[in-house]
Amino acid sequence: MKIKLLSLVIFFNFICFYGQNINYSTLLITDNLKENANSIVLNQQIEIVISAQNNYTITTKKALVIFNELGLKNIDAREYYDKSSKIKSIEAVIYDSFGKEIKKIKRKDFKDQSVADGFSIFTDDRIIFLDYTPIQYPFIIVYESEKQSSNTAFIPSWYPEDDINESILKSSITIKYPSDLGFKYKEVNFNNREIKKIQNTNELSFSVENLPAMKNEEYSPSFIKLAPHVLFGLEKFSLEGVEGTAKSWKDFGLWMYQNFLVESDEISLETQQKIKQLVGNETDPIKKAKIIYKYVQDKTRYVSVQLGIGGWKPMQAEEVDRLGYGDCKALSNYTKALLKVVNVPSYYTIIRAGSAKQNIDEEFVSMQGNHAVLAIPVNEKLCFLECTSQISPFGFEGDFTDDRFALLLKPDGGEIVRTNNYDEKSNLQLIKGNYVLDQQGSIECGLTIQTKGIQYDNRYHLENETTENINKYYKSIFGNINIIKVDKPEFMHHREDLTFEEKLKFSATNFGAINGNQIMFPLNVFNQYSHVPQRYRTRNNPFEIERGFYDKDEIEITIPENYAVESKPENFQLKDKFGEYKFEIQIIGQNKINYKREIFIYKGYYEKTEYENFRKFREQIAKADNSKIVIVKK
Repeated sequence: MKIKLLSLVIFFNFICFYGQNINYSTLLITDNLKENANSIVLNQQIEIVISAQNNYTITTKKALVIFNELGLKNIDAREYYDKSSKIKSIEAVIYDSFGKEIKKIKRKDFKDQSVADGFSIFTDDRIIFLDYTPIQYPFIIVYESEKQSSNTAFIPSWYPEDDINESILKSSITIKYPSDLGFKYKEVNFNNREIKKIQNTNELSFSVENLPAMKNEEYSPSFIKLAPHVLFGLEKFSLEGVEGTAKSWKDFGLWMYQNFLVESDEISLETQQKIKQLVGNETDPIKKAKIIYKYVQDKTRYVSVQLGIGGWKPMQAEEVDRLGYGDCKALSNYTKALLKVVNVPSYYTIIRAGSAKQNIDEEFVSMQGNHAVLAIPVNEKLCFLECTSQISPFGFEGDFTDDRFALLLKPDGGEIVRTNNYDEKSNLQLIKGNYVLDQQGSIECGLTIQTKGIQYDNRYHLENETTENINKYYKSIFGNINIIKVDKPEFMHHREDLTFEEKLKFSATNFGAINGNQIMFPLNVFNQYSHVPQRYRTRNNPFEIERGFYDKDEIEITIPENYAVESKPENFQLKDKFGEYKFEIQIIGQNKINYKREIFIYKGYYEKTEYENFRKFREQIAKADNSKIVIVKK
């Protein structure tokens, strides 16, 4: 959002900031910083002091101007803490844009609450945060905090620009460290940014000035792929009182295996006997694994555990077996323990999960990841199991963990591996259908939809939804037509080949536009790829198609018997670096039309100079998908 003020003069009268009196009385914020900005960081200083393997302190001092309601989320006046960390101080002062103090907020005025998410039954994580409702815009907030922690496995990263639509006038970080702990760092996305670095003995600092706001643009890569930042870590660290080493992924994985997994897979003799009976005489490792995976899904449910070392170490397998619940770590470890009973090897695996792909950084050895899965070796490949889901098919990852680096924990150490990649043609949707058009422009439709890959991931949940939610879903995806009724669909879930099939019928009104003795209607009822990406006068970011796909449709159209085709679009074909598209129309007999369509979108990462070509490519597809045919009464 562009601030309409030609200039903004902020009078900030001798506020005590960073231990010194700084006069902001004639601070002029330049136009390039105001552009697209909901907030501007006037000055931020972060200091991290690592005093020992099991102790560090972080001091944050930040002044920023908030222009509007959208900028409120950029304040970031909050701190997390638990039994291993404490907030030594926290406070804030609010000023108007002329430097007049509005409110002073002490620690007691901050909200302090558990971070329980509804799935957590055990957690000692808490958050203290500012909940401030402004009386006017713009306003200035000066925020200060000091936090101490013994968990040096997590040294905070530096993001000078940590929010979309926030400019930086000045931001810096200084980190001080002992020489014997193996301090390390990694600069990320520093290209074309003037970031100053000063490195002295046992001290490192970075600073940046006049960094314009990052604009939220369609198809932009994830924030972490664009924002400049620095990762920090120690080769010798401490996690919840357990000392560790992170010189290599092999060493780090060995430390995790020995401290988190050893002696955590014990199972009662009764359960062992039950599992052996369940598997019976089966000898194939994958078939045995499928039996056990189904057993775990039927027996357990997911809950979150974020309690001390339990936030990183799995619950004992025997506890999960007794209680019937656990978090991702516990359920993965439990499944691993049951597989061990029937001699199926598997590996506990740490991953960064989420629909936006994010890797374990293979170049920077440290505590990373937010999720655990299980990997089973199969013919020199790995089959990954999502152990928290009660409905996920065996060996299917979906967009939560697909195509990214993960850390495999083996008895002899860690190994970076890549999870399964669903390529464009694996992300398949096949539609075979028909619709009958009447003289009033209404249609009766029937179709079958088959999906695989990530498209399958988006659909197979339907078999567990309520009738109301199913109807809402179909009315949403067929939003281009006025559906009045959806018959109860039939679902066929082919778990072995990971295919989901939907058979459904529905009716819609006002589909065809009547003009005298003519009816005009679009050919593509079921699968219009109609969105055209936004046009930008100046594109700032590169763009990414994170996952490609392939759709193939074949539709038979029946028109009223006393009508004939008057005009129809020509067959169309398009091929570009971003994908391929084509449709063809065939008149069959007196009142039948056959419509075939294919669309193939490639995944890729592209420079911003290619964006307008991509937009035009999508525009052509949208136009083709809205192609109309005209029939006339004989």
